[in-house]
Amino acid sequence: MKSLDLAKGGLHTQFSRPSWRSHIDKWLDAWMTSPAFYRWAIGNPITRWITRRRAAQLFQVMAGFVHSQVLLTCVRLRLLESLREGPQTLDALSQSCHMNPAAMQRLLHAAVSLRLLELRGPQLYGLGALGAPVAADVGLRLMIEHNAVLYEDMRDTLALLRDEMQPHMQAYWPYMNGDKPPSWEADKVARYSELMSNSQRFVIEELLASYDFSQHRCVMDVGGGQGGWITALGQHHSDVQLMLFDLPPVAALAKARFEANGLGARATAHGGSFISDPLPKGADLVTLVRVAHDHPDATVKALLKSIFQALPTGGMLLLAEPMAEATGAHSVGDAYFHFYLLAMGSGRLRSPQELKNLLAEAGFASVVDVANPMPLHTRLLLAQKN
Repeated sequence: MKSLDLAKGGLHTQFSRPSWRSHIDKWLDAWMTSPAFYRWAIGNPITRWITRRRAAQLFQVMAGFVHSQVLLTCVRLRLLESLREGPQTLDALSQSCHMNPAAMQRLLHAAVSLRLLELRGPQLYGLGALGAPVAADVGLRLMIEHNAVLYEDMRDTLALLRDEMQPHMQAYWPYMNGDKPPSWEADKVARYSELMSNSQRFVIEELLASYDFSQHRCVMDVGGGQGGWITALGQHHSDVQLMLFDLPPVAALAKARFEANGLGARATAHGGSFISDPLPKGADLVTLVRVAHDHPDATVKALLKSIFQALPTGGMLLLAEPMAEATGAHSVGDAYFHFYLLAMGSGRLRSPQELKNLLAEAGFASVVDVANPMPLHTRLLLAQKN
């Protein structure tokens, strides 16, 4: 069962409360769920603002699906893109979106409340603080559109959790059904490769800002897709040799990209499956970007071991991916990735310590955190082969 893989390494196994704290927790739970506590909290000027804030936060959780659908609707209507050219009136937007003014106004008001749009005058709408980055980034828009597949799978969350349904998300990713050529459908490979490539921009910026790649002679990206990251690295560091390893149809797309960007002389794309094929040697740094969390522990262990074997003594692995926050910390991304990976049918969100343990099992003797000045999409670990 998919749930067993999560349970074996889940966050709940990493700590336990002392018995005295458990008794206090039990008392607090009883007190905070009682009508008397609520009456006291809203009647006390000191605690009233906390009660209001928590009520607002709970409403945000309850209304989150509606908010995401408003965003999805704006993307599908190309509303944010059109407003990038300048503010427009209600009537103009109604005509361009083929929607009656009353319905259009309802959507616009909802988007304004979410800061996707803002009012610039009487019935004049422009981009809001949260709508501007969506309008500017095709990768964000593709991910928002892609999330509609996840929303469909979460219509019956209990069935998803109990493994009583076949998630649509599994059909989206070609490698979910194996790593052999018969399962690689060209349209699916192209679709997922485009999504990964276009959604990589922010991750690329984080990597370039966080690590000095000029100290390496040759960098290989494993599971590198169409080569967006390796291409950007090659454009920033002209003396570094470049390698990429991914499924053969994807590697072919990466090779074409290297040629189109003038990197054909120092960038090579190798086709194969890291599940069943050995990795090519020659790189003194391997990057693994948003790959490990897509796969179960057994696959990740084998992949890390394969990377270890492909590296020379002193070689390094830079692992970049979303990671579960430590117990007690709060991350809005944790809930998203836990269910996204469940719908995919493979992989799980791991904490930095869990990944460090897997790296140590693979043979890496030194694993350190790498500071990321803008850790919105990934956290970074650097492992060295001694």
